[in-house]
This record gives sequence, structure tokens and C-alpha cells, in this order.
Amino acid sequence: MFPTPIQKSSPIIRFGYNLVLPIALVLWLLPLLGVALTSVRPPSDLAAGNYFGIPSGFAGVQNYTAVFENSPLGWYILNSFKITIPTVIGAVALSCLTGFALATYKFKGNLVLFFLFVAGNFIPFQILMVPVRDMTLKMGLYDTVTGLVLFHVAFQTGFCTLFMRNFIKGLPFALIESARVEGVSEWRIFRYIVLPLMRPAIAALSVLVFTFVWNDYFWATVLVQGQSAMPVTAGLYSLNGQWVAAWNLVSAGSIVAALPPVAMFFLMQRHFIAGLTLGATKG
Repeated sequence: MFPTPIQKSSPIIRFGYNLVLPIALVLWLLPLLGVALTSVRPPSDLAAGNYFGIPSGFAGVQNYTAVFENSPLGWYILNSFKITIPTVIGAVALSCLTGFALATYKFKGNLVLFFLFVAGNFIPFQILMVPVRDMTLKMGLYDTVTGLVLFHVAFQTGFCTLFMRNFIKGLPFALIESARVEGVSEWRIFRYIVLPLMRPAIAALSVLVFTFVWNDYFWATVLVQGQSAMPVTAGLYSLNGQWVAAWNLVSAGSIVAALPPVAMFFLMQRHFIAGLTLGATKG
């Protein structure tokens, strides 16, 4: 059922793996390396058509300084934090409660309700563009941070519930049953027994949701028009000039915008990997 570990494969397969893996890694990193090089190129390189060669000089300080001086990038990053952090808290908190209910309570329609949460993840989000935009306009939430937060919480809760419900299903149910026999309330069971065991899953889910929402571009352009609520993904477009695309500034802004999710992953790396691999082996 499971693939053979590479350590137990034949010498030919191990040799091919060791040969192909570095090549695949370099190909995967080429776009990122290209953006990083462009972010330190002087404008004269781009004007001369030197897009992929070695930079003629180092203009990293000037480019990264100009990003903050010539555009409200700092404000866009602050908006991204205002949108992403409440979304992570809201989606993860709701999914912990819904996942606990769907995993531990047996009631009529449990499976149907769970399928409704899962089914939302299979709907192409592009077809929701017009109705969601119209709904935010009618509710007075268009072009606001609150509107983006509420939408992302609603949209991410389905995936988070799927993640949490399956995680809680793998916990030892005897702990919950013994607590119920002792007369412990359901809230205290969730708060003091289940929630501490969910910490690896919460950490992994927080990193995933943070990355999804921070990198969102589609809904940032659909539900936001002005600069007051614009996140950094949509705000990077303002770094382009009216007639000429300042790719060195756009690249520098892209690197700055990518730092928060990368930093969060490395800060939560131990818990993230533990949350994804917990339950992967049995024994």
C-alpha cells in the first residue's frame, strides 16, 4: 500500500534519486532565485535587457529602501496582518469546536453535516466572486478589513474542520469516556483533555491558514478597492509605474511580503511537522 522507503530501494533507484533530487530542487528554486536577483539589480540592468544575467551592480539597499519610500508597502503589510491574524484565530477556534462535536458526538445527520463542511472545499472559488461581492456590498462590508476577515474565516473553516475532525478521531476516546463517567462537563473535557492534545494540529493548521490567507490575491482584488484595506499581495501592483514596470521594486516588495509566512513556518516548524505526521505511523 505504501511506497518503499528510498533507503530500502535498489542501488540504481537510490542513485537516480540522488541525481534527480538536486536537479528538481534547483528547477523549483529558479523562480525564487530570479526574483531575489532582480530585487538587487540596478534599474539600468532592466533597461538594457539584462533580466537573467549577473547584475552589473548591487542596488539592494536602494531598491528595498525605495519600496517603503515610494509606496505604502508598510501599510499594506499592516493590513495583511490585520486580515490574517484574526482569520487564523477565528478559523482555528471554530474548527476546534466543530471538529470536536463531529468527532465525539453521535447524532442523526452527523455525517451529512461533515460532508457539507467538506463539500465547500470542492466548489471553485471563482464562481463565488459575483455573489460574495454583492453580499459584501449589501452588508456594507465591501472594501473593509472586516469583510475580508469574515469571508476568509467562513471559507477556511470547512478545510479546518476536516483537518481537526480527523485529528480528534485519532485521539484515544477512552480519555473522553472516562471523564464523562466521572461527571466532567463537556466544556471541561474539551478544555482540559482534548485541547492540550490538539496543540500539534493547531500549530500545523495555523501555519497553513496563515500562508493561505497571507498569499491570497484573488479575493484581495475582488473585495478591496482602496488602499485603506488593501493587503500586501494586491498592493504590490502599486509599485509599477504608469508606463514602465519597475520589476526591481516589485521583486524587492515580493521578497519583503514573503518573509512573514516563511518566518512563521520556521518558528512553528517543530510543531508543524509533528502535527502533520502525528498518527502517520501505528505501533
